[in-house]
Amino acid sequence: MRERLERVRNRYEELTRLLSDPAVVTNQDRLREISKEHSDLTPLMRTYEKYVKALDDVHGLKEITETSSDPEMKQLAYAELDGAKARVGELEEELKALLVPKDPNDSRNVIVEIRAGTGGEEAALFASDLFRMYTRYAEKRGWKVEVLDANDTGIGGVKEISFGLSGDDVYAAMKFESGVHRVQRVPATEAQGRVHTSAATVAVLPEVEQFDVQVNPADLQIDTFRSGGKGGQNVNKVETAVRITHRPSGIVVACRQERSQFQNRERAMKMLRAKLYEAALEAQVGDVAARRKMMVKSGDRSEKIRTYNFPQNRVTDHRIGLTLYNLAEVIDGRLDEFVEQLQVADRAERLRNADT
Repeated sequence: MRERLERVRNRYEELTRLLSDPAVVTNQDRLREISKEHSDLTPLMRTYEKYVKALDDVHGLKEITETSSDPEMKQLAYAELDGAKARVGELEEELKALLVPKDPNDSRNVIVEIRAGTGGEEAALFASDLFRMYTRYAEKRGWKVEVLDANDTGIGGVKEISFGLSGDDVYAAMKFESGVHRVQRVPATEAQGRVHTSAATVAVLPEVEQFDVQVNPADLQIDTFRSGGKGGQNVNKVETAVRITHRPSGIVVACRQERSQFQNRERAMKMLRAKLYEAALEAQVGDVAARRKMMVKSGDRSEKIRTYNFPQNRVTDHRIGLTLYNLAEVIDGRLDEFVEQLQVADRAERLRNADT
C-alpha cells in the first residue's frame, strides 16, 4: 500500500505543478481536467500526510523505549506507544477506503424516471408521492429540478414522469434509489379501510454529454405529436411533442413538456443519451447489472428495495436492513440517513472487492 501511495503522491505533486503551468492555465478544458483530478486526490493526500506523521511518531517512541537511559522518559514513551499504534491502524483503514476507486459517474447530474407499477390508481398516486419526495430532497440539497416528461392521471397521480436533477454530486446520492419502491396504506378510494399494497419503479440514469455517447442521426426515428395536456390551444393543436426511437437498441424516449418542438427534441435527446450510456455500462459489467435492470423495469411488488408502511409509520430499506419510524419526514424529502447508510455499505462492499 505504501508504494501505491507514493505513486499517488508523485502524481499529486505533478498535478500541483501543472496547475501553475501557463500552458495549462490558458487551456480551460485542460485546467478543468487537472483541477478535478487534483481535487479528487486531495483528501487521500491529506490523510497520507497524517499517516506518515503517525508512523514517525511510533518510530520515535519505539526508539525512546529502546535507547533512552531515562526511566521516566521510557515510561512516558510506553504510555503513548499503544495510542500511537492505534492511530496508525485507524489511518490505514481510512487510506484503504480512500484508495478504492470512486464511481466515475458520482459527480454527474442525473435523469430520474418514475413509473407506476402494481396497484392501479393507487400506484400512480404513490409515483407522484415519490416525485414530490425527490423534489423536496433536491431542494434541501440545493439541486435544480427540471421535469422532462410526464404522463399524469388527471386526479393527482402520474403513470410515469422523467425529470433531471443537477447540482453537486447528484449521482453519488441518487444512484441507490434505482429499484422497486413498495407502499402499504389505505387508499383514499377504499371504503372498507383495508390496507393495499402498491408499487412504483425508480430508475436513476447518469446524465452524459454529447461527446460521451456518439449517436448516429441515421439510427433515429423522430416523430412529432400533439401534447394533449394543459397549456392552451397551441399545445393541443400543434405537434410540439417529440418521440425519438433509437432503432439499433429499440430505446424510445418522448418529451412533451415544452411549447417548442425544438426544446422537446433537445430534452428527448438528453434522455436518449443517458439511456444509451447506461446500456453501455451494463454491457461492460455483465449479467448482474442486466438482472438488476430487469428488476427495476418489472414493477413487481415482490422485487422491492424499500417499503413505505403508512399504518406503522415505518420505512424499511431491504438492501441494508435499515428501518426508520419517521415515514412522514422521509416522504417530505429527508432521505439523508438512507443515503448515507447506503453509501457506507457501498464503500464497504467495494473495499472487500478490492481486497479479493
